[in-house]
Amino acid sequence: MSKEKEKDQTQGTSISRRSFLKGVGTGAVAASVAPSVLIDAETAAEAQMGEEITRAKIKLDINDKAYEVEVESRTTLLSVLRDGFDTSGNRVDLTGAKPICERGECGGCTVQVDGKAVYSCMTLALDAQGKQITTVEGLADGDQLHPVQEAFVQHDALMCGFCTPGFVVAAKSFLDQNPSPSHEEIKEGLAGNICRCGTYPFIFEAVKTASRKMGG
Repeated sequence: MSKEKEKDQTQGTSISRRSFLKGVGTGAVAASVAPSVLIDAETAAEAQMGEEITRAKIKLDINDKAYEVEVESRTTLLSVLRDGFDTSGNRVDLTGAKPICERGECGGCTVQVDGKAVYSCMTLALDAQGKQITTVEGLADGDQLHPVQEAFVQHDALMCGFCTPGFVVAAKSFLDQNPSPSHEEIKEGLAGNICRCGTYPFIFEAVKTASRKMGG
């Protein structure tokens, strides 16, 4: 092919064959270099994060029992309750609070901290020091169930049961503050908890019955 024909065929485009081949060569080099650059950057970031993570021994009052545990600054209360070990090597093993969404949206991990219902997945263990923590396991008095627990059984206010501990604790905390709620107040008071099985009518009836049992 003559140079004139070649020139004619490349008219109307801003890319010449020479610049195209140059670009391909540069792209190949970039493709081979980029992964190693990204890996180095990721390794450096992980190393930096590792340096910033601190550990500390703290004491937690859970269900009127003292636990001394070692935690990282980022450890949640939910993680300690379910998977934590005390300094003697004994597991805390309070698995009533459930890790479902782990972003403070479903209420499955609800516990009481100083009488108030909180999402334990959004509460740092460090922030729970010096406070009274009550889980669903701590509501019963020996073999005697709490009135809220009894009412949930009476009204069969559960299906899969995964969300039930969070609902029980949230209901107990709600009734502590509002002993004689209306139906609408119950719905609003438990709005932070989700039941994917849809047992809300039975849950609301259970809370009404618990209110009467608790003297409301």
